[in-house]
Amino acid sequence: MALSGPQALRSLDDAIRDIRREESDIGKRLSRSTERLAKIQETEAEMYRKLARVRLDPEVQSQIEGRLSRAENRARQVIKEHASQLGKAEKQIKQLDEAIAVLARKRSAALESVDDAQAKLFALSSKIASTVTKDPDYANLRARADELQAVANESLKKTRQAEADQETKGKPYREDPLFMYLWEAGYGTRNYKANNLVRWLDSKVARLVDYRNARANFSMLNEIPLRLREHADRQIALAEEAEEQLDALEDRAVEKAGGGPIKRALQKAQEELERIDLEMLEAEDKRDNLSEEFSALAEGGNPTFSKAVGELASALAGQDIKNLVAMARKSATRQDDAIVAKIDDARTRQKDEEDETRELNARLKVLAQRRRELEDIQWEFKKSRFDDPRSTFRKDELVGDLLSEFLKGAITASNYWGQWQRSQNWKAGTSDWGGGIGLPRSGRRSPWSGATKTQWPRASAPRNPVSRGRLPGLRAPRPSTPRAPTPRPGFTRPRSGSRGSRRSGGFKTGGGF
Repeated sequence: MALSGPQALRSLDDAIRDIRREESDIGKRLSRSTERLAKIQETEAEMYRKLARVRLDPEVQSQIEGRLSRAENRARQVIKEHASQLGKAEKQIKQLDEAIAVLARKRSAALESVDDAQAKLFALSSKIASTVTKDPDYANLRARADELQAVANESLKKTRQAEADQETKGKPYREDPLFMYLWEAGYGTRNYKANNLVRWLDSKVARLVDYRNARANFSMLNEIPLRLREHADRQIALAEEAEEQLDALEDRAVEKAGGGPIKRALQKAQEELERIDLEMLEAEDKRDNLSEEFSALAEGGNPTFSKAVGELASALAGQDIKNLVAMARKSATRQDDAIVAKIDDARTRQKDEEDETRELNARLKVLAQRRRELEDIQWEFKKSRFDDPRSTFRKDELVGDLLSEFLKGAITASNYWGQWQRSQNWKAGTSDWGGGIGLPRSGRRSPWSGATKTQWPRASAPRNPVSRGRLPGLRAPRPSTPRAPTPRPGFTRPRSGSRGSRRSGGFKTGGGF
């Protein structure tokens, strides 16, 4: 069963929310574990006091009790402060979770507004399409744009053939070390510089490999694709310019038919999406930072806390305490045996608690990593406009089995995102550039028709393509998105204070036909 864009995004949102909830639950368990460990140590300390009262003279007993009491009091105070810090961080995380949920609902409403405006714009364009396409000016411009596009396609075809010839026919030259030595030295050109002896030796090599003729052929193989590429770029630019003129004419027709308010409503909804996405990004980053702080606190990462707990542990592990327990074990009194048994039980519970704490900490780290990766995927999902109502996905297992495999670590984040990309399609009547929404094309041949689309590469830095994505394979310009200080491979979601925009071509705001 196919998934719509909004359904898919909701599934990702739900998965991220479930991870955040589990992170919070583990954080609470770690917090309680810290308190339990402290109480276990207090119980153990009390057992040592009882042994000291039975086994030791008053002076030694007083020394042990004093050291244990000081360590306990210090640890008890710090643990209380530590619990307060954990409670404060937990409350802030909960507030941010609620804020993110509110923003998600607002975003869903804004996306519905975009969909509604798009539907109205589509209907208006369909209504006036037959009239506009009969206009002589429009027909002439359409014919010119089609002609220029055909020329550009043919130029590109010749360019690709020349580049293929350059690759295959030029291979024997590139694999000839003597020829390439002379070529790279510039032999036979004004750039060639060598002393008389080297010149004489190079002339021998040149005659051996028939360099003069070979150089002319190799130069031609390299020169033709460059010239054809320059010509193809000029033709593509002309075709793009014609399409832009056609776009402008169509936009004026939509405006004249009363589409202005609809387009402005669409633009407003788009801007609202932009604003919400940036707010969500900021809230998610704040939550991420708080989550890290909370995890560190739950693990006992606070230096003051660690020192106080460490002092208590040292007091409990002192040599005099060890000697005291050893004496008690050797005795056969019922009272000593009962106290030693309670000490052993406390130590066993402490070890179990520490083992569970290590497991929880490890799980927490895995969850944090998975959450960040899902947030990366969610960001790319929105940036690609896959959340648009006209976006669909063939594989419903993307939010089922494949999601489970990703969460278990069976597939990587890049693999999982790749499956989203490969599964994505646009409903009939829509274009697939950057998630943009196409409008009716009745009355003329659409350059988007056909199962395949021509990708027009550039020999140098590309000019801005047609903003409406009208020519095959062209994409709307994508302003750069700031990357995080330590970007994840293949993902562009900004983090830790970096601010960015999800702008990536945007929804179409004009009326195409």
